[in-house]
Amino acid sequence: MLSIDQAIDQYLLHLRAERNLSPHTLSSYSGDLVSFARFIEKRGLDIDQIDGKVIEEFIHLRAKEGLSPRSQRRLLSALRGCFSFLVEEGELKHNPVASIDSPKLPKHLPRFLSVDEVMALLSAPDEGTPRGLRDAAMLHTMYAAGLRVSELVSLGVSDVDWEGGFIKVRGKGGKQRILPIGLHARHRLDAYRKKVRPNWDKRESPLLFLTERGSGMTRQAFFAIVRRYALQAGITKDISPHTLRHSFATHLLERGADLRVIQTLLGHSDLSTTQVYTHLAIPHLAAMHATYHPRGQ
Repeated sequence: MLSIDQAIDQYLLHLRAERNLSPHTLSSYSGDLVSFARFIEKRGLDIDQIDGKVIEEFIHLRAKEGLSPRSQRRLLSALRGCFSFLVEEGELKHNPVASIDSPKLPKHLPRFLSVDEVMALLSAPDEGTPRGLRDAAMLHTMYAAGLRVSELVSLGVSDVDWEGGFIKVRGKGGKQRILPIGLHARHRLDAYRKKVRPNWDKRESPLLFLTERGSGMTRQAFFAIVRRYALQAGITKDISPHTLRHSFATHLLERGADLRVIQTLLGHSDLSTTQVYTHLAIPHLAAMHATYHPRGQ
């Protein structure tokens, strides 16, 4: 029979060889599983003696040590995957984690900007300079389409329908969606493409948004860009690129857009993910109810 350390080594080897996990995720899983192995060894248990009660005891111990609910979920995911692998390999008959539910995460309402704040942010770049024109094109595109920052920086030149005013986006899980961007973003994108990008594209990059050195824009660099223009626009809220995505959804909902339409535009697979924006728009929805419902007053 495998020892717990041997089982974990085999599982981590499987993850490295078969799964396209990031180094960060692999490192986190490794740390979680090694911590569990030490816990098992102290109790003198063999791998086939591990049951749901042992798993719950370990999770409870880590929670008392200050492990957050989100990290507890990751820990359970690592254990569930490891024991599933051992069952598939014939090392165990049952997965002791299968019946254990992950702890629920507290719901945090996303930050968003008012329309006036977004307008101030979009107006902050100096469009008379190459860098300012690129930054304006990126900010307008992100807000116009409600993009994730990863989707924005991975846009290719061929992903833009320059005549129709649409962009092709590859979201989570490789799912593709076609999004309108409106005239304001379209004009700035076209100006950036014609006046700036040809001078920076030293490597014939397929990416749309480039740095002055010709490399692709990174998430970290765009984060810094958003923060800089927020300060310049006098916005005191602690914001990130994702704040523009939240603002996009909230502003659409406030203006009467259907929740299903917003779900499609954002690329959410589950409507419950989109429903968080109804909490952000409650004052506006209450006002609409009072105005339009026959007994709203």
